Amino acid sequence: MVNMIRATALGLVAAVTVLGSAACNKAMPPAAEPLPSSTTPVQTSLNVAPLPPVDALTGVLYRLADPSVPPEQKVALIEHATTEDQAEIATFTKALSDNGFNPLTVTATDLAWSANHPGNVVATVTIGSASTPGNKFTYPMEFSPQGTNWQLNRQSANLLLNPGKPAGAAGPAPAPAPAPPAAPTGGH
Repeated sequence: MVNMIRATALGLVAAVTVLGSAACNKAMPPAAEPLPSSTTPVQTSLNVAPLPPVDALTGVLYRLADPSVPPEQKVALIEHATTEDQAEIATFTKALSDNGFNPLTVTATDLAWSANHPGNVVATVTIGSASTPGNKFTYPMEFSPQGTNWQLNRQSANLLLNPGKPAGAAGPAPAPAPAPPAAPTGGH
């Protein structure tokens, strides 16, 4: 095996030497076009940071849903959240409890770096009930780094906390428009 490695290395050195000296020869004809390859090039990920552990992301959702954690402590779990978001967070936590999601299960699959927000991670997240396995829902979610921790991306939080609100909107949902006045009936 060592001899084969040495022979390969010597062959590469010889090829580089021949190509190098040929490149110096100005009378050399142009190089032939490379032959088409039937293999796909292998991409190396030496310069790509490793994805965070799954529990770093699911932990955000466990804390967000945990009724023993006060809403004011949960604000830090959501990107760009403010104290105005506490009511929505409390409503989300209560809704999970009221709908039988305690004890809660959270799984995250298909983790990948976000194509739209460099540094963010996207995942398919399933929130379910440990006591009722069929009671679950799945959302694609995005997480943003915050120092050494992770936060739920603002758009993902909006989808989760306010399913009827547009994903890009921040803060509480606007009040619904008032109903138009009733048309008078013709009673002549």
